[in-house]
Amino acid sequence: MNSIGANTTAETSLEVTPTPSGDTHLQLATESLRQLLDDARIPDSIRDSLRDDYAQIRGMLAKLEHGHLHVAVFGRVSVGKSSLLNALLNKPAFSVSVLHGETRSVNMQQWEEYADGGIFLIDTPGINEIDGEAREKMAHEVANRADLLLFVIDSDLTDVEFQALKIVTATHRPTLLVVNKADRYTEDEQRQLRSVLRNRTQGIITPENIIFTIAQTNRQTVIYVDENGDEKETVRERPVNVGALKARLWDIVEAEGKTLAALNASLFAGNLSSAVGQRILAIKRELGEKTIRLYCLGKGVAVALNPIPVADLVAAAVIDAGMIMHLSKLYGLPISRNEAGDLVRTILAQMVLLMGTVWAVHLVSAALKLGTGGISTLLTGAAQGAVAWYGTLVVGRVAETWLANGKSWGDAGPKLTVQQILDSLDRDSVLSDARAEILSYLHKTVKS
Repeated sequence: MNSIGANTTAETSLEVTPTPSGDTHLQLATESLRQLLDDARIPDSIRDSLRDDYAQIRGMLAKLEHGHLHVAVFGRVSVGKSSLLNALLNKPAFSVSVLHGETRSVNMQQWEEYADGGIFLIDTPGINEIDGEAREKMAHEVANRADLLLFVIDSDLTDVEFQALKIVTATHRPTLLVVNKADRYTEDEQRQLRSVLRNRTQGIITPENIIFTIAQTNRQTVIYVDENGDEKETVRERPVNVGALKARLWDIVEAEGKTLAALNASLFAGNLSSAVGQRILAIKRELGEKTIRLYCLGKGVAVALNPIPVADLVAAAVIDAGMIMHLSKLYGLPISRNEAGDLVRTILAQMVLLMGTVWAVHLVSAALKLGTGGISTLLTGAAQGAVAWYGTLVVGRVAETWLANGKSWGDAGPKLTVQQILDSLDRDSVLSDARAEILSYLHKTVKS
């Protein structure tokens, strides 16, 4: 128990052969970040909405170019996070207080002891502090931008700590589980605690990354018996001991530091790229929805006013093909009229299989037109127009899904995609709304 550092170093040090690919990883990550920042295809409106994320990317690019590595510390209040960082720095750079929740915001200091000082240590608020939800979110945001994580505890993991540990490690950054205040335990108790932690964190933390430390000097009262058999009292000072943690950190940094920095930047850039893609897709879908609605009205009115029973059905397919061509340009995946026609036929074939009753109504409405001498009454025309509207809405939604998947059905075939679209629509409501809009349009046309 006199030298925790010696025992722990023997158990936790891991000999790692440096990889020559770190510089290559950095170069690839740097190029990836530059391409993301300079992508002229991203609209200014998207860049504005993700302004903070783009600022982070610029910061990460500068970090990579300067060879910096960020190490963030997490843990609940009073486990000694700030003290641990001060011990690593060998100076009181981080605020330490007996007050609950002294660390109010993220704080970062350069670790000059290591090599060229390219490592920065980051302190975060306790995960169980007052207003913890906001601070926990802040801590996790730091985790997403850090290259290496230290999760500090001072005993067995509580449920709150264990859940937080799982969330933090889900960011896919290397994580060391640091058991601080190790001087509170005997050597036997340390072995027992290490065994418990290994079992609890199996699959989350590797055994060599469970490290015991003493971040602050402690004075302990010791009772002993002298040579006369009398009990005596003396004070013993437990020195700071973070040697095992330093050794493990330096092993990781020397072997994988550049790769970790590149991986972290690439992960964040990938997340931002996905966010940009989702925003762009959302804008396209919004414009696509307006386009589909416009074609729905045009087709509904055209079918309602067409006095020839079969011709309106043929015209409907032509309108649907035109809509698909319009949508394909919107999604940047232009297709020919023949391709659009083939897609319409594929969708309609699945619709007939899945909802033949709608097309039965379509044909009945056409027969009503014929029964009135080819002159469409307003109500009959509006009814059939509503069905045409509904069909175009389904065709448009299915085609949009096909285009959003890069002109493919994704994991689903056309039948399943059509079924999913049909299930998402309230047919009675759509038909009612379509009929009302067609009648409104026809009334305005008659008056004008």
